[in-house]
Amino acid sequence: MKIASVQLEIRDHETKEQRIERVDSMLNQLSGSDLIMLPEVWATGYFSFDRYIDESEELNGPFVQQFSAKAKQLNAYLFAGSFIERNNGKYYNTSVLFSPHGQLLGTYRKIHLFHYGSAEGKLLTRGESPVVIETDFGKVGLSTCFDLRFPELYRAEVDLGAEFLLVTSAWPHQRLEHWKLFNAARALENQCFLISSNCVGTTHNVLLGGHSRVVDPWGNVIASVGDHEAVLKTEIDPSQIAHIREVFPQLKHRIF
Repeated sequence: MKIASVQLEIRDHETKEQRIERVDSMLNQLSGSDLIMLPEVWATGYFSFDRYIDESEELNGPFVQQFSAKAKQLNAYLFAGSFIERNNGKYYNTSVLFSPHGQLLGTYRKIHLFHYGSAEGKLLTRGESPVVIETDFGKVGLSTCFDLRFPELYRAEVDLGAEFLLVTSAWPHQRLEHWKLFNAARALENQCFLISSNCVGTTHNVLLGGHSRVVDPWGNVIASVGDHEAVLKTEIDPSQIAHIREVFPQLKHRIF
């Protein structure tokens, strides 16, 4: 299974349209991938809180339509990261997963909104439920950035059958060691592959952390990139999940 995680530099001078055009061009280079990942609120920029409301869209808006078509063009599963969703007067940090046929397989509204040095918690409404989606390569659980600090979300996804944990993010460099730790821990404790896509660059005086990675069910980082714009490419064997869970059946021995 071929994975491509896009680690995008957020440039404050770019408009939403310019950034979407740039990412669209990057995606054109990823033909042959089975799963492609994008980071959190990348089109608007996570820390561009003043743009959230104006650049919000409904779920059937241009953002979803464009990346539905892109998934079909590339014949790949596309976790297009998240965007600001507008729905009945409320706003959400909503991530979207498309099938290789361009079908919107599922959406996830970020449950744990960030309040520390962030206006996200003031502007947006949190999601209510974990989301796990069936794919050809296994069941995937969706999550967003700050969610990584809450292991109960990922355990709930495992209870729903998750074998892969997909994380879209705009995690700051200031807490980079936490990012690395949580990426590994969430994979290890749930015996899942974890695949993350983070942002890089300095935006609104916040240095973003990068270090997007792929972690196996043993907690081993099998691929990662640094603190520059890059596409992380690697291959994994999904059959490892069942094998690891069989030879070391920790999930079967849970008490709570």
